[in-house]
Amino acid sequence: MILDRLGPRLIVMGPSNSGKSTLAQAIGRARGWPAVHLDQLHHRPGSDWVPRPAEEFAALHDAAILAEHWVMDGNYTRLLPQRLARATGLILLDVPTTTSLWRYLRRCWFETARAGALEGGRDSVKWDMLHHIAVTTRANRRRYAAMAVTLPVPVLRLTGAVALARFYRDEGLRR
Repeated sequence: MILDRLGPRLIVMGPSNSGKSTLAQAIGRARGWPAVHLDQLHHRPGSDWVPRPAEEFAALHDAAILAEHWVMDGNYTRLLPQRLARATGLILLDVPTTTSLWRYLRRCWFETARAGALEGGRDSVKWDMLHHIAVTTRANRRRYAAMAVTLPVPVLRLTGAVALARFYRDEGLRR
């Protein structure tokens, strides 16, 4: 199994709304590991995605990576060096921009409970997020792909929904 080769501390990165939190939760459930959603550490619970102070987020992040087993989703590249120092593997999701946009709108309009959601929070459509997905994510996607080939840990790159669905099936994961 591919998950066995990636080890007990996994990072899941990729574009916004690419399925990182859902995958992390599925892996955590299957392996009995905590799924750590960086969005939940970065933002205040019960808010409309209001960030915590940077030092508070960094303290929560650094405490979480000390565990022996975890699967952690989110990018937050400012803290990536600490995460990589403890990680044993990385899964990089790469879905089309249109998929990310659709998933964002779907979660804002139709989903009331989802992996990685803020406790007591509610997703709402924001122009900044639409812009981030449609514009900023393209450069990030290239940057993450270039970074992945230089990492000292095993990397699994899943490009597109078909590859992601195959991974779920082959690893016996449930969404």
